Amino acid sequence: MATQALVPPTPARGWGQMLQPYFTENVRVENHAASGHSTKSFSDSARWQRILERMKSGDFVLIQFGHNDSKSDEGRRTQPFGTYRDNLTRFVRDVRERQGTPLLATSVVRNAFNADGSLRDTHGDYIVATRKVAEEMHVPLLDLNKKTGELLVKLGPEKSKRLFNNVEPGEYDKYPDGFKDGTHYNTLGASRTCDLAIEEILLKVPQLAKEVKVGSQTNVGGNRVAPQ
Repeated sequence: MATQALVPPTPARGWGQMLQPYFTENVRVENHAASGHSTKSFSDSARWQRILERMKSGDFVLIQFGHNDSKSDEGRRTQPFGTYRDNLTRFVRDVRERQGTPLLATSVVRNAFNADGSLRDTHGDYIVATRKVAEEMHVPLLDLNKKTGELLVKLGPEKSKRLFNNVEPGEYDKYPDGFKDGTHYNTLGASRTCDLAIEEILLKVPQLAKEVKVGSQTNVGGNRVAPQ
């Protein structure tokens, strides 16, 4: 989700930075996501506290983790049904204590296919744990693991590469020798993930769905969205 720097030029985009145009002028998206963080390191770095300090009653806070919680280093690693689940539970409670609405999102899939052409699961129980926290705490769940997985399977191993930060040699000065990436999105991938997130919001978050730009529809309201 993290916002990627645009200068020097790069195709990389986090889907959080592409979300604002989907909403009416009544919604302001604040993207506090940071690359490389897990639920543990994000909390330990005081970033979460800064979000809580900025929150106002009625805000929505979109929480998506999992890519880095399985890392081996002590500063980031969590256990799916241990510290990871505990951290998500804490985040939900913190938002509700400030009269906000938490939204949980499962991790987007990586562009990783098996030899037989099937999509490889690279997140395991972190997805299961996120769904369980959402169910047990009655939190709207944007199941982006499921949605992005369906999209990549539909596209297949080769066409799906167009969604990620893959660069051929000579295309960008930042990557003179090219770059291969199956985790981070480019503009197209970030936009398509926003499309899927909005589909989930329209189905599961009616108060926020009123502020989604749908055709020529005009809506009223005054909520902000702070994706994490």
